[in-house]
Amino acid sequence: MTIRVMYIDGAARFRKRVPVESAPAMLSLNWLNFIAAFLVFFASHMVLVRPPLRPLLVAFLSPRGFSLCYSLLSLGILWWLIVAARDAPYVALWPWETWQTYVPVLMMLPVCLILAFGIGAPNPFSFGGRHNNRFDPERPGIVGLMRHPILVAAFLWSVAHVVPNGDLAHVILFGTFAVFSLAGMKLIDRRKQREMGNSWNCLLADMKRSSRLVPVDWQAILIRVTAGLVAYIVLAVAHPLFAGVDPVATLMP
Repeated sequence: MTIRVMYIDGAARFRKRVPVESAPAMLSLNWLNFIAAFLVFFASHMVLVRPPLRPLLVAFLSPRGFSLCYSLLSLGILWWLIVAARDAPYVALWPWETWQTYVPVLMMLPVCLILAFGIGAPNPFSFGGRHNNRFDPERPGIVGLMRHPILVAAFLWSVAHVVPNGDLAHVILFGTFAVFSLAGMKLIDRRKQREMGNSWNCLLADMKRSSRLVPVDWQAILIRVTAGLVAYIVLAVAHPLFAGVDPVATLMP
């Protein structure tokens, strides 16, 4: 069963379940739900993380409590947005082909590995890191390859999922995320430069000219690679539950 067939089958069941005269109204409500999810998602990322609201929330919840609550809220809104895109009326922009399914299946492995190495690692240049004061420009880790690993992962995830989802709602969804990820890199660079002052340029310069040979922590690398592989498997297994599409089943003849 292909992705396109799954959506068409879902639309057929919808038409059988809903009276003909009420179907247009229901379809309009699905578009409104999609738009509402989009507005709430971007509002949460533009209002809650900026003054004056963020300092108040941090003072009330503590920095760690704010990060935890904001992460859970973001995941909840993201799930709403994905479901809203799934339920939106199917408006085809390009035909589905078998090869398109392989793009996100293959791309999600490096995405999960990038996230595994980026989340929690010291990174004064972006978000998602911990103990940024311990950042060593001579041992930058994944930051030596990309300043914003989480946003790079989000961009690759978005682009990979546009390919097999050639309908209007999903192109809007994943295309907007791709643009949002690229724009976010520029915005964070400007904010970090403003906050860190000259130390931002100094850290970058030290990281680029570093030539010291340092021992490799293979145990730490193995732990993060394992975490990335586990995340990849979990996402593949759970994908039908939150997205309504089984990526493994789509690869089978």
